[in-house]
Amino acid sequence: MKIAVYSGSFNPMHKGHLAILRTLCKAEWVDKVYLIVSPVSPFKEGAAAPEGAKRSEAASAALARHRELSKAEVNEIELGMAPPHYTIRTLDALKEAEPGNEFILAIGADNLESFPRWKDYRRILTEYGVAVYPRKGYHRGHLRARLLKEDPAYRITLLDAPLVNVSSTELRQAAAEGKDISKQLM
Repeated sequence: MKIAVYSGSFNPMHKGHLAILRTLCKAEWVDKVYLIVSPVSPFKEGAAAPEGAKRSEAASAALARHRELSKAEVNEIELGMAPPHYTIRTLDALKEAEPGNEFILAIGADNLESFPRWKDYRRILTEYGVAVYPRKGYHRGHLRARLLKEDPAYRITLLDAPLVNVSSTELRQAAAEGKDISKQLM
């Protein structure tokens, strides 16, 4: 089975996440989507976030509201892992738990730009691969070409997904300012 791994803090889940999940669930090459709520990103150490279990419950509730996401399910593997929460550790743990499955990581073009900073990024790109969705201000094709110059064996797929210009950071800030963000939430 081919499983797309879509991980993040999902704090909060919003329409951009929904668009990406819809794209992944409609993709013919995807049998299942694991939505993995990360307790803490290694790049955001010290950032305050609601407890991982609460965000995981909120993610499950959001998925339940969208029947078209029947291929998607919350996977809590990182909630039981000790930090640091490196993506390669998560992918390896999934592969160990489900050796018959093939995993591919879904990331935004912004993450593809910084991918060489990720722990064991070469292993991720050769052993698992990435499916890249668009993000404003990032040219996925150029970023892909640059990485493929480094190693043509890297597995980098560009997703035909809509560009949604919303971020969890902006929504949290708007909510802190007392603005109504309910129409942007998933």
